[in-house]
Amino acid sequence: MDANKVDQFLMIHGSKFPIESIPVVRERLEHADTTNTAIVMSLDFKDPTITLILSIFLGGLGIDRFFIGDIGLGIGKLLTGGGCGIWTIIDWFLIMPAVRKKNLQKLVMYVH
Repeated sequence: MDANKVDQFLMIHGSKFPIESIPVVRERLEHADTTNTAIVMSLDFKDPTITLILSIFLGGLGIDRFFIGDIGLGIGKLLTGGGCGIWTIIDWFLIMPAVRKKNLQKLVMYVH
């Protein structure tokens, strides 16, 4: 992928990845095969802020974990009422880094 497209991608999606992984993301994108460009540009990365809002209002039901693809943790939160509220409060601080990590994993899966 050329440098302009990489810069454009990072301008749009940079906040959706862990800040310490941005150089790695840039390097992987620059060395990515041009056939993967369309796939990478069309990937749906979850927004950490939206996930935090979901966690604040619906975290006790596990909706935040279902939203990012952690089905097992979502079921656990649903069945325990968010760990009697404790797990819900802890997730208010942990959900944004978890979303960024999931987004990075998705990108790495498609960019070899």
